[in-house]
Amino acid sequence: MFETAIAGSLPKPAWLAETEKLWPEWKSSGAELDRAKADATLLWLKVQEDAGIDVVGDGEQSRQHFVHGFLAKVEGIDFEHKVKMGIRDNRYDAMVPQVVGPLRLSGRVHESEARLARAHTGKRLKFTLPGPMTIVDTVADRYYGSGKEGRIKMAFAFAELLNQEARALAADGVDIVQFDEPAFNVYMADAAEWGVAALERAAEGLTCKTAVHICYGYGIKANVDWKQTLGDEWRQYEQIFPALAKSRIDQVSLECFHSHVPAELMRLLDGKDVMVGVIDVASDVIETPEEVAATIESALRYVPANRLFPCTNCGLAPMRREVAEAKLAALGKGAALARQRRGG
Repeated sequence: MFETAIAGSLPKPAWLAETEKLWPEWKSSGAELDRAKADATLLWLKVQEDAGIDVVGDGEQSRQHFVHGFLAKVEGIDFEHKVKMGIRDNRYDAMVPQVVGPLRLSGRVHESEARLARAHTGKRLKFTLPGPMTIVDTVADRYYGSGKEGRIKMAFAFAELLNQEARALAADGVDIVQFDEPAFNVYMADAAEWGVAALERAAEGLTCKTAVHICYGYGIKANVDWKQTLGDEWRQYEQIFPALAKSRIDQVSLECFHSHVPAELMRLLDGKDVMVGVIDVASDVIETPEEVAATIESALRYVPANRLFPCTNCGLAPMRREVAEAKLAALGKGAALARQRRGG
């Protein structure tokens, strides 16, 4: 009951990459960098286990960014000539690669990270991939064509590649493959119209559990400022959850603690496992176990106990390492307190 998990990313140690950045530069290269990435992965696995996290992940330590880490093994993408583009409906600008031809995988993308993590933990293992719609929103297109038709065609092309890697991850021993779709909270109508269908294509035929993470973004200034424009109630989920409830995706991860999301919207996910965000990623203030337990107890009004999985609101990548470690500990202790109160 109340098995804990992280949304995905964790801060990179200072000896691996620049700290407190969304697109950090690596501190080394070649074989030395590969070793440093592996060391960081093992470090965070241990931290998660020590914190009492039940479903652990690699913390995305081998990826510079949660989207571009996948794209590095995709042919048809030009990383040499990045362009500046507004993403998430022009919420902020980013230097992004360009799609210049047909998309295909050059080989396995995350085999080494998944197998390393699987070999070094007995916990349930979750691995994250970017969702098709979010990839489309984080690259510049020079091949598939402008307008909605081009975006849909490109999304399903990426979904095919994601499906190939997701199936391989399941074969590597991954228990849950999670697709990250922050774009769902920006382009709600498109998400309901074709984004969920592209997501289902990415998850098609998987023998492991499937999940989708939808949040209001990392705790960076552009996202914090955007949230302040959303009013007293954030009802974006209301447009997406009904389509997800009808989908074949097993789990849905959402933002809850310190957000303005009406808790009753979780009712729209009847029949799904719900990863409830109980840890704020936009603040360095460490939650108390009592606060975490209280968020869990509040969510129980709308989600059955056996389907409630306490989680972080989003990834912790831009945070200071010591803050992230303390927040993971609070997550573990808070869930334990909630179990104790329910006699579990």
